[in-house]
Amino acid sequence: MARPIVHDHLVQQRLLAVTAELVDREGPARVTLRDVAAAADTSTTAIYSLFGGKAQLLTAAVDDGFRSFGESQRNAAADGLLGLGRAYRVWALEHPALYRLMFGGALAAYVDCSPTPEVASDSMRPLVEAVTAAQAAGSLRTENPAVVAMAIWGQVHGLVALELAQMNEPGTDWPGIYEAALQGVARAWAP
Repeated sequence: MARPIVHDHLVQQRLLAVTAELVDREGPARVTLRDVAAAADTSTTAIYSLFGGKAQLLTAAVDDGFRSFGESQRNAAADGLLGLGRAYRVWALEHPALYRLMFGGALAAYVDCSPTPEVASDSMRPLVEAVTAAQAAGSLRTENPAVVAMAIWGQVHGLVALELAQMNEPGTDWPGIYEAALQGVARAWAP
């Protein structure tokens, strides 16, 4: 009697990473489960067994991105708003395919695929908590913390998206631009 095939956590993680890369490079409509399985050196059976199908695999890849991003934000939370902003850029530059998959909107146009709301909102919780703490310490204006957090997020997100899209002249000092923007955001929300 043959032993059952075990699809472990490593196979699952490899499938999620490969999915993000392939969708980023080819677009969701052109990526097949067979492509993903071949690139991950496994079978389509593993995909069906671990995720269910293409829509579930894509959702899992987006959720995995938000979990990883959220972990990086939680790890940076002790360094306050500036630390969170810096960690945002570092994570995006280290995971460009996941970043575009999470925020690019290509999946929603192709299949009913969006991040699990709790997973996505959990990834931004450190920012809201940092805003609330800074307001309590008197270093940020006391406005709705969710509104302040969204405004800050929009600023850092926009710059990172421009950098990843290579919307620049050769030799552009992205680290310098990003740091100047973080400092500007801090001044803009100062009391």
